[in-house]
Amino acid sequence: MFMQLAKPLAFSILPCVTPLSLSLIIPACTSFPPSKLRNYITTRLHTDIPTFFFSLSLYTYLSLFSPFLLIYSSLITISSTEKMPSSLQLHRINPMSRPTSAHKPPKHPTWLCPVSGDILVPENLLHHHTHAVTPNQCCSAAVQTIDAPLAAVWSLVRRFDKPQEYKLFLKSCHVIVGDGDVGTLREVRVVSGLPAACSTERLEILDDEKHVMSFSVVGGEHRLHNYRSVTTLHAASGGTVVVESYVVDMPPGNTKEETCAFVDTIVKCNLQSLAQLAQNPANNETKFI
Repeated sequence: MFMQLAKPLAFSILPCVTPLSLSLIIPACTSFPPSKLRNYITTRLHTDIPTFFFSLSLYTYLSLFSPFLLIYSSLITISSTEKMPSSLQLHRINPMSRPTSAHKPPKHPTWLCPVSGDILVPENLLHHHTHAVTPNQCCSAAVQTIDAPLAAVWSLVRRFDKPQEYKLFLKSCHVIVGDGDVGTLREVRVVSGLPAACSTERLEILDDEKHVMSFSVVGGEHRLHNYRSVTTLHAASGGTVVVESYVVDMPPGNTKEETCAFVDTIVKCNLQSLAQLAQNPANNETKFI
């Protein structure tokens, strides 16, 4: 009689076990070897009848449903983990600071040649004035005709170590690395009154045969980031035509028109000063301070 009551009681208790209790009991029971569990049940058969039926019921229950219960237990564990993200997960979702790419040109540039079609530039020189221009940059060119021999003008332009001889907005120049060949670095100091203090520039091209010189700005205290300039000379009508083109980033807060107007003014003033110096050989030793 007692056995008939114990068995239904055992089966009635099992379904009432909460999922949380099962998540704690199941891993331990399922890791218990079946042979030992059977020995335990056989040992308890003659000593504790209710425990026997409860154990037998539990053994049968776990044999049939433990795979499903283990999956359910794993889902509970995963769910609790998702609700409480770690500090690493929080850092990825809400980073304290984002890396910036200041002054780094974006991808997909457009190739532009700012030299007007009215200016007859030889084909072997024109391609030097084709620049890769990105949406945050501006590109322009200036042309100056000089009544002086090509050799005289080139002797002034090629002096990468002394740009202040005709560039009136430069106060001094100091060569940092190199001896005047491609790759030479110079640091130029700017006169007061301009929104700059100094500029570090690298010589990119120096072609004495084709009369091409190019430099890029690689550092310094100024607002003209990623500036690159190309200057070419060619003979025309007994004189020399100088073409200087450039590409530069637009400073924050300035439009493309404002940036080009500012840089064009400086470039045109430099070329006019170059013309005056080249047309008056007696002033070749003059240094503008």
